[in-house]
Amino acid sequence: MNFFRGVMGGQATGPQPTGAETIQKLCDRVASSTLLEDRRDAVRALKSLSKKYRMEVGTQAMDHLIHILQTDRSDSEILGYALDTLYYIICNDEEEEQDESEDENSQKQADDLGIKFTEQFIQDPEHVTLLLSLLEEFDFHVRWPGVKLLTALLKNQGVQVQGVILVSPMGVSRLMDLLADSREVIRNDGLLLLQQLTKGNASIQKIVAFENAFERLLDIISEEGSSDGGIVVEDCLLLLLNLLKNNSSNQNFFKEGSYIQRMKPWFEVGDDNSGWSAQKVTNLHLMLQLVRVMVSPVNSPGATSSCQKSMYQCGLLQQLCTILMATGVPADILTETINTVSEVIRGSQINQDYFASVNAPSNPPRPAIVVLLMSMVNERQPFVLRCAVLYCFQCFLYKNQKGQGEIVATLLPSTIDANSISAGQLLCGGLFSVDSLSNWCAAVALAHALQDNLTQKEQLLRVQLATSLGKPPVSLLQQCTNILSQGDKIVRRGSKVQTRVGLLMLLCTWISNCPIAVTHFLHNQENVPFLTAQISENLGEDERLVQGLCALLLGICICYNDNSLENYTREKLKQLIEKRIGKENFVEKLCFINKHELYSRAAQKPQPVFPSPEQMLFDHEFTKLVKDLEGVITKTVHKSSEEEKKEEEVKKTLEQHDNIVTQYKELIREQDSQLQELKEQVATLSSQNEQMQTTVTQQLAQIQQHKDQYNILKLKIGKDNQSQSGSQGDGSQVNGLQTEELTQLKEELEELRQQHALLQTQLADKDAIVNTLRSEVTATTDSSVEGSENTGLLKELEALRSQIQTQSSEINQLKTEKQDLLRKVESGFTDSAPTSDDTLDSAKMAELESRLAAQTSDAERLKEETESLLQSRTELEHQLASANSTVAILQTEKSKLQTEVQESKKEQDDLLMLLADQDQKIHNLRQRLKDLGEMVEDEDDLDARDQTDDDDEEDEDED
Repeated sequence: MNFFRGVMGGQATGPQPTGAETIQKLCDRVASSTLLEDRRDAVRALKSLSKKYRMEVGTQAMDHLIHILQTDRSDSEILGYALDTLYYIICNDEEEEQDESEDENSQKQADDLGIKFTEQFIQDPEHVTLLLSLLEEFDFHVRWPGVKLLTALLKNQGVQVQGVILVSPMGVSRLMDLLADSREVIRNDGLLLLQQLTKGNASIQKIVAFENAFERLLDIISEEGSSDGGIVVEDCLLLLLNLLKNNSSNQNFFKEGSYIQRMKPWFEVGDDNSGWSAQKVTNLHLMLQLVRVMVSPVNSPGATSSCQKSMYQCGLLQQLCTILMATGVPADILTETINTVSEVIRGSQINQDYFASVNAPSNPPRPAIVVLLMSMVNERQPFVLRCAVLYCFQCFLYKNQKGQGEIVATLLPSTIDANSISAGQLLCGGLFSVDSLSNWCAAVALAHALQDNLTQKEQLLRVQLATSLGKPPVSLLQQCTNILSQGDKIVRRGSKVQTRVGLLMLLCTWISNCPIAVTHFLHNQENVPFLTAQISENLGEDERLVQGLCALLLGICICYNDNSLENYTREKLKQLIEKRIGKENFVEKLCFINKHELYSRAAQKPQPVFPSPEQMLFDHEFTKLVKDLEGVITKTVHKSSEEEKKEEEVKKTLEQHDNIVTQYKELIREQDSQLQELKEQVATLSSQNEQMQTTVTQQLAQIQQHKDQYNILKLKIGKDNQSQSGSQGDGSQVNGLQTEELTQLKEELEELRQQHALLQTQLADKDAIVNTLRSEVTATTDSSVEGSENTGLLKELEALRSQIQTQSSEINQLKTEKQDLLRKVESGFTDSAPTSDDTLDSAKMAELESRLAAQTSDAERLKEETESLLQSRTELEHQLASANSTVAILQTEKSKLQTEVQESKKEQDDLLMLLADQDQKIHNLRQRLKDLGEMVEDEDDLDARDQTDDDDEEDEDED
């Protein structure tokens, strides 16, 4: 331990070792010591020296420290020392002990040193992987310095470290676990680590997002108090911005996960807005930026529209409008809120309609649009706030013809209300005020009310202004041109260039693509001379922009001139330019617009962002108009009347050819459709034919099968008939015997009938006697005579009764025997004891008769089935014949169609030859025009412009 006492400042004799020597000895101890305690003490000593001797420790000890991380994983204390030491030699943010004389060069050297050591550490990607595995350790002394070290590596060499983490298995997931750490210091530093990790890497951003980052971050923001929270909320918001900005996949995931709805509580700032801490302002500013990221104009139109709809449905837009109209809100928050509301409503009809209905909490209530316009034309308001209001007004009118009509309607005589301030009155007031910035903003705002809306351009021509008492009112168009042409005092004050540029942009937007407005403009006899004078003069650099805009305005008057004014027809205006200005000079002045530096800046994005009021010259939508009209005006000015006539003839010829081509294309489409239908019919009939042939084949097979079965049955029937013929010979003998028996039975039956008749006669006689006796007995009983004779008569009467009963039973027995004999005669048998052979012969004969009857019925049934099958076969043969004829007809039609297709192809080839000849003629005409010195666009340029126009139209349709 004496060695460490000397190192740590204890008393020692002899010369003191230098820092490099001490570090070298410590490194040797780290490398050679076998005891863990010695290595731990040496690493702790290197940690204490790493801030002062950063270069030496980094150069000599880095490899040893990395080896410690690999081998001593079981001791968390030595791991913590090693990680802290690496952090100190790599990190550039730590406060180093520097003299006041040290300047930026020393700081730059320190930064370079950190980058050098970072490159040395990540030279082997396994070192980063090792560091990621150490982050899984829950021990605070290992995890926290590991997080700080990885953050420092990402700051110094972000792209390289991101690449290693991206390919490392579960690398991002391990880092996401830091947000779930219960120790706030690790969680907060984990946020800083993820901020560095997600910078500029879309792949890592997607992985982090799908690792449930949105849910965790929003939970942390809510737990920390939302906008009233501290620095942790700011870190979460910065990380969310990294994940969502310019990442359409994460934006869609954020929207689909219903996280937009969770943003609404952020903007519930309450009624008491007096206390706004700096941290709250920062947090709310970042929250507003998050909303703008989701609805930015650079996003795809579909995604932006979906987010705008969600923000309206969940009440986020309403909450933002509440902040917009609240009092006591800091200026920078109010400005950013206006910009946010602007992009939430831009191009969304439902959001624009809601914004139009918002009223400020004033007495009487005023529309929010009017209150904002009052701020825009008020020169005492901050410049950035006025720019934000202008952007909000532009977004409110973007693709909103309903809103444009409402704004223009406030200027029309029939709708003006003298008792209230309207948007139109504020715009006119700003347009003709003494403040040049108000002039410019009002002119641009009014131009947006006319953008791509021919109806409102014509309606605005009706606006009349009262200039002074006793003078007749003048139109708004006339007043704007008067200010430009007469050099009014309003223009001469302040920045007259800004005012004139604003008015010229308004006029160009107003009369473009509106022949009626062009006629009104040219009707003023002073306008054209003023424009030609402005363009032809040699003015200073500041006035060249005005000259270019005047050239643009004059060019629009030529392009959209309907030749209704005799003095200012298209041809006369072109002759005037040629005589007074010169074509080349005119084009040169026109081209100066797009060469201006501020023009390029305004063309980049819709939001008007200017560093100072003097640089506020161009509007984004106006740059699109210049781009569309510049080439058209240049061509129109250079063309002579003869060339225009020729071009019109060429156009007519091309249109005729286009019509012919269109007709042929339509004919070819019709023929193709007919051919396709016939092909489908042929395919259908072919399939039906195949099915019928299959059915016929199956039925033929069934017929053959039935034939075979019929032949087999015929053979069986022949054999049975032969066997029956033999059995009938035996049966004839039996029948002979039965006939004799039947004759004998009939004779016996006749005798029995005779006996029965005799008995019936006797019975009738006895019945008569009985009746006589009964009458006599009755008479005797009535006379009450008693005697022996009566007694004898009674006995005789009883005997007669018993005899009658006996005879009755005998008669009944004879009746029964008679019925049995009749039944036996009918069945061929008698009660006279038949022999067993007779019984057997009768049974055999009955069986043969039954078999014969069954075979006869089967034969008749088979005969009927055969006849029905023959009929079916005949019908199928007829169907097959008709199907074959149909196939023959279809084949004939198919050959005709093929002939027609060949003829159509021949006609198409002839048409292509004609088109090729026409293209060659057009090419020759273009070449002749080029030889004559005319500017002719190539077909590639025309195609590119057409493609651009088509894309713009598609974008507008999608919006």
